Amino acid sequence: MKPLADRTDHLAQSNIRAITLLLQGRDGINLGQGICDMPTPDPIKRGAHKAIDEDQSIYSHYGGIIELRQALLKKAVEYNHIPVTSTDEIMVTVGSTGAFVTAMFTLLNPGDEVIVFEPYYGYHCNLLTVMGANQKFVRTSGPDWNIDFDAVEALITPRTKAIIVNTPGNPSGKVWSRAELNRIALILEKHDLFAITDEIYEYMLYDDREHISLASIPGAFERTITLSGFSKTYNMTGWRLGYAVGPANIISKMGLLSDLIYICAPTPLQHGVAEAFEMDDDYFKEMGEAYERKRELMCTTLEEIGFIVPWPQGSYYVLADFSPLRERFEGFEDDMAASLTLVEKAGVGTVVGRSFFNNDLDGSSCLRFCFAKEYPVLLDACERLKKAFLPA
Repeated sequence: MKPLADRTDHLAQSNIRAITLLLQGRDGINLGQGICDMPTPDPIKRGAHKAIDEDQSIYSHYGGIIELRQALLKKAVEYNHIPVTSTDEIMVTVGSTGAFVTAMFTLLNPGDEVIVFEPYYGYHCNLLTVMGANQKFVRTSGPDWNIDFDAVEALITPRTKAIIVNTPGNPSGKVWSRAELNRIALILEKHDLFAITDEIYEYMLYDDREHISLASIPGAFERTITLSGFSKTYNMTGWRLGYAVGPANIISKMGLLSDLIYICAPTPLQHGVAEAFEMDDDYFKEMGEAYERKRELMCTTLEEIGFIVPWPQGSYYVLADFSPLRERFEGFEDDMAASLTLVEKAGVGTVVGRSFFNNDLDGSSCLRFCFAKEYPVLLDACERLKKAFLPA
């Protein structure tokens, strides 16, 4: 039998599945996978039910239903300050991953180079590899995940086509500052590059930080595809609804590709999520306060145990360094061992740090914790960790 396509050779299931299976036999708590297990808001659920009852079940336009695109246009202007003027610059997708896939196929040819910041979101890199893009990595440093822009420019060659920006970041929680985005915008223009920005955690911000979209920076919109979605903000990861904002000529090509790959995002669910834009702004205030409280619990617990914790500026993840625990406990030789140790001793699941770096050794002393849980569940997980790793 002839071999399968080479593009699948590097693909493997992450350790999340293995950890999940181990947890099932231990009544464990999974703080690994980025699944927000809170309820989806009632107006969204009612909107979807209504659309199903009214048989709104046929294919939509490949760019999404007009009501949702109009709402997204308004949001892009008023919240993100992106200079869009038409729904031709908005596209609803099958999750933000669907937006990333179509953006990638629109912008990149095999062999093109793409700059990626570490720690990175693994799906971005896996999809770029499947596409045949060559990735160039820039390591961010310190508790604020600072960027060496000279290192960015040193990596740029005639084959460089795009830069990936993720703000707020997964797994780092980094929120890019206006100064940093201004530097990226200048680099894009200087070297004639595109940017793909993943802003799915845009409403999860701490310590009075502001979310700034790269496309809002003067001169950047024409070169930027902004990706976001509804999964994280409205606790609906399984609905698979995202969107892209960008120049009409790029969005139209992405739409044609989306039509080929997906046809459209689920129509009744689009009607449901359109109701989110009728919700009061208090929803975002209450969500932010709830995540602030969970961040406090997660980070203080890890620090009390002995982890080095760079408190996230946004999103709902903590990438914590467990190396100080090696002096007190066995089972923390590297991230794979540490992940298993937390399952065995505390019944708590995490993601290994190597998942977020090109070189496994760079993530070998880190674990990622997700605090997008109902507060009592997160409290239980933290109590288990303290019981396992603090003196009685």
